[in-house]
Amino acid sequence: MRFVIVTGMSGGGKATAIHMLEDAGFYCVDNLPVSLIEKFTELISMPDSEITKVVLGVDARAGQSFEGVAGIIDSLKERGTPVEVLFMDCNDQTLIKRYKETRRIHPMNAVGDRLEDGIAKEREVLSEIKKKADYVIDTSNLLTRELKEELDRIFVKNEGYNSLMINVLSFGFKHGIPSDADLVFDVRFLPNPYYIDELKHQTGNDKPVQDYVKSFPACQEFVDKLTDMLAFLIPGYVKEGKYQLVVAIGCTGGQHRSVTIANELYERLKGLGGNFGLKLTHRDVKDAR
Repeated sequence: MRFVIVTGMSGGGKATAIHMLEDAGFYCVDNLPVSLIEKFTELISMPDSEITKVVLGVDARAGQSFEGVAGIIDSLKERGTPVEVLFMDCNDQTLIKRYKETRRIHPMNAVGDRLEDGIAKEREVLSEIKKKADYVIDTSNLLTRELKEELDRIFVKNEGYNSLMINVLSFGFKHGIPSDADLVFDVRFLPNPYYIDELKHQTGNDKPVQDYVKSFPACQEFVDKLTDMLAFLIPGYVKEGKYQLVVAIGCTGGQHRSVTIANELYERLKGLGGNFGLKLTHRDVKDAR
């Protein structure tokens, strides 16, 4: 039997993950009271049970004690129950944006309470179970399709879990530095294709621009050194439990040089292999024409 407990921050994608796992053939139960978890586990573990893949959704809603969940998980594992914990996380800024868009009240808040206080309270309540999680997925920058791919990789294809998701992000300084960037690299030292008439209205996704930017030895040397540095850093980030790394590559407008180098870096990192996932984002290319 495969038994997965799905929990995490409200607004972090828990319900979406449960629906996706249900579509993948798991028997799903959501919002079961904490006091019934052990009894539920006994029932699905009976020898004559036909259920072999189970997902149990548990969250820290106001009105029920959540502090005992970590202890229940330890107790189940001690008895030999194959419990896996999936924790759905998200940064505070994105959670606030999602709640404002839906106009819902945070489950840890009373009417009139500040949203930030509810999020902080929930993080504190969930801190212990997050430490025990087998999988932590940060959905701050994940598309629905990308979340499904990650869940399929872990729970359907039984492939390795990508504990670190790396987002290679191109941007333009004139539009502002991405607020979620962990590492920022400025490639404005390279000649700008914007000043070449036939390249001005193209982007780093077009071969003529790529060929022009890559024709300068400094470009290849920069990508070589950056790849080497990330190859050194990534294992350390994974070891320290970092779940998301945003590597931002910036030029003036985010159309030519940064896009070209982000594309190249993405391909180089794909070749490294290792326990991390990869995503490529061009934040400002939509403004190219």
